Amino acid sequence: MSIIEQASKRLEELRKAGVDMPWVEGAEAASRGQAQPAALATASQAAPTTPTAPSRLAPPKRNADIDLQALEEAGYLVPNATRTRLMDEFRSIKRPLLANAQGGKSAGPVERGNLILITSSLPGEGKTFTSINLAMSMAMELNHSVLLVDTDATRVAAGERLGLKRGPGLLDLLLDPALDLADVELATNVDKLTVLTAGTQNDRATEIFSSQAMQDFLNHLAAHQQDRIVIFDAPPLLPSVEARVLAPQMGQVVLVVHAGKTHQGSVLQALSMLEECPVVMTLLNQSRTPSTASPYGYYAY
Repeated sequence: MSIIEQASKRLEELRKAGVDMPWVEGAEAASRGQAQPAALATASQAAPTTPTAPSRLAPPKRNADIDLQALEEAGYLVPNATRTRLMDEFRSIKRPLLANAQGGKSAGPVERGNLILITSSLPGEGKTFTSINLAMSMAMELNHSVLLVDTDATRVAAGERLGLKRGPGLLDLLLDPALDLADVELATNVDKLTVLTAGTQNDRATEIFSSQAMQDFLNHLAAHQQDRIVIFDAPPLLPSVEARVLAPQMGQVVLVVHAGKTHQGSVLQALSMLEECPVVMTLLNQSRTPSTASPYGYYAY
């Protein structure tokens, strides 16, 4: 038996005999109070933290049925319809947008690439038509769900064309910390397509869209870039401040241009307002081209 073992055995015998040993108890207490060895402490402090995965998206608590027959009669895409020229056109339109969101062999995904804002220079150029059809087309993808957000707080065009009643929506979510996205998001009768209406009308929409609450909301949506595409139907750029506030916060912007109607000066002015946006594309709507070509032009700008 070693000297240390003999000493330990002797101390234990003294304890059992009731001998008071304050010098031993003090030493043991000091030993217990010592910090962990420096090497271990350093390793513990330097241990990398595993990034937390984004919280799962809670399913919407509310439902709304889109009148698909009325939508189809108005010239929009609807699921399970026969293959049409319009369907093929939007298949072409969505491909570069999805590639930017997902990344590819030659480049990684665009930051916030799943946040896509659809706008125009002036009213009446087809931005809401584009937003709804793009959302419908993307909902046909096998690997993504789609959220269509109406950010036109005045006209609420997307909600109206889908036949949705005005109720709590985006503005309410941003103003009420007690609300969660699932409280105001609408599940629809289109598989993998949900809708967030503009919400209760508010004259301070511009300030609300530029608030920290909006930034946090967009960060939450961007965290699910590989799962969900978010399409924002925004007001026109020139007459609306809201669109100018929203655009720089997005990963991609599509500027819809009505061929033969929108003046070049208006387009250039609108594009100058989008200089801070990482990806800006233009979509030429209603161009008068030969029947063998598509009436929609889609160009990177």
